[in-house]
Amino acid sequence: MNMRSLTRGDGVVIGAAVVLFIASFLHLYGYECPSGLNCSGYSAPNAWDALAALMSIYLGGIIAAALVVVGRTMPARKVLGFELGQLGAAFSVFTLWTAFWSTIDASNAGAGLILGLLGTAVLAVGAVGTPLIPALKAPLMGAPRPQAVQSPYGGQPQPGQGYGYPGAQQQPYGAQPGQQQPYGAQPQAGQPQPGRPEPQQAPAAGAPSGDFTPFWFAVPVARPLYGEDGSPSPIAELAPGTWYLAVEQRGASLIAQTQDGRRGVLQDTTGIQRG
Repeated sequence: MNMRSLTRGDGVVIGAAVVLFIASFLHLYGYECPSGLNCSGYSAPNAWDALAALMSIYLGGIIAAALVVVGRTMPARKVLGFELGQLGAAFSVFTLWTAFWSTIDASNAGAGLILGLLGTAVLAVGAVGTPLIPALKAPLMGAPRPQAVQSPYGGQPQPGQGYGYPGAQQQPYGAQPGQQQPYGAQPQAGQPQPGRPEPQQAPAAGAPSGDFTPFWFAVPVARPLYGEDGSPSPIAELAPGTWYLAVEQRGASLIAQTQDGRRGVLQDTTGIQRG
């Protein structure tokens, strides 16, 4: 589960679920004690006293929020052929529809019912509007910065070096694992570099493949990698803070290779960082 794939819209969904949980303990309807009657032992019902309202509005909204968030962090999971995010969005619209007509039908709606209506409205906007509104598509948490690497002999790390960065912590040819590279030494041609995968059918060093030169890149947020056969189901998920190899370009998409050698199509290339 990759929490860095959450967006601002997912944060809105989580906040709406918290509001619905609080609203479930508030009174659904207002109540005024008639004059001349002793109403000391009476209290207006809340959602936990009305099973239909509890399941269709309050717990239904919380379940919808959970489906949206889990579907965002685990995009490959499906239920009956539907993605979890799609089911969560459908549940959020249903809870808004139920809360709206329940509030309209009530002659004296209480704080719990009104707050439930507002919570379901925010939930539906966050679940349905996240793929459509650019402000909600922004990542909730920024991508991690590469950790600085200490250069040999106490020198300062070079700009751009860090964990997982292409070319970082290079070793000379024939060096044992864990041995420091001598100061000023250059990596030998054809030497495998730690921290990055060996590409399959990699082009010759320095020679571009046609008019495209392979390069390393990192994604700002988690993005799905689809199969080259055009299958709609993702075969992997590219995570922020990790470098991947772009081996081919197809229109606006890139053919990327993961650390375990799998290749796939990265359809969304906006904001990627080239290595």
